[in-house]
Amino acid sequence: MNATNQRDAARARLEQQMAERKSAARRKRRVLTGVAAGAAVVVVGGATAWVIHIATRPVPAECDYQALPAEAVTPTVKDVGKPPAEVPKSGMKTMTLSTNFGDVDIVMDRALAPCTVASFTHLASKNFFNDTKCHRMFPGMLQCGDPSAKGPGYRQTDGTGGPNYVFGTENLPLNKRPAYPAGTVAMARTQDPVSNGSQFFIITQDNENLSPDYTVFGTMSAAGQEIIKKATATGHDGAFEPTPGGGHPKKDIILKSVAVR
Repeated sequence: MNATNQRDAARARLEQQMAERKSAARRKRRVLTGVAAGAAVVVVGGATAWVIHIATRPVPAECDYQALPAEAVTPTVKDVGKPPAEVPKSGMKTMTLSTNFGDVDIVMDRALAPCTVASFTHLASKNFFNDTKCHRMFPGMLQCGDPSAKGPGYRQTDGTGGPNYVFGTENLPLNKRPAYPAGTVAMARTQDPVSNGSQFFIITQDNENLSPDYTVFGTMSAAGQEIIKKATATGHDGAFEPTPGGGHPKKDIILKSVAVR
């Protein structure tokens, strides 16, 4: 192979590697892909056994918060450092979402989802969620936690915002029917189990179709559910239809602040 051919081959390999990295970064940040009121994710073969292993394994000694690779750090990513690896694994915490429709309390159990609860505690302490808008909804479900969903331009968000780290699943509702009853608060993620960040969804009516692949970390009171129902009563604009589905709430739902106590 002459020098020209060698250079051409090297350039082709480099371009392929760069394309693969960009594709991986897009997949990493595409949050809650395919989740809708009627959507279900089918997992087959060895993947099913692996997910069950995730759900039934003991609570880890440490939480593995992984820094995003450089190619996945986009303008929608907010750098707030990482929570400590060693976190409390017992007791309850309450997360209060102070919204423009009223305060919503979410009770979180550290024995069931210690890494998730520790992450929300860390993010709230950094004012991560302040003045962000819940950017996506379906009937009976509202998604929040994208730090780029701010200001009058938030309707252009693609829902890929998050912190500069990701972590794995906990407390998957594999043996529950429905997996996500009204009042459930769970993490949004991609199809990669290690892609939890800051986005979460709130369920206000029993969801029979959503696959049990998302970490359940909190429960919202009946009063909180009524506040969210009122906030979402006017529906959404269909901006994310047909895939990944849903749209921005027609009325802005603003997280003025989020506190964990």
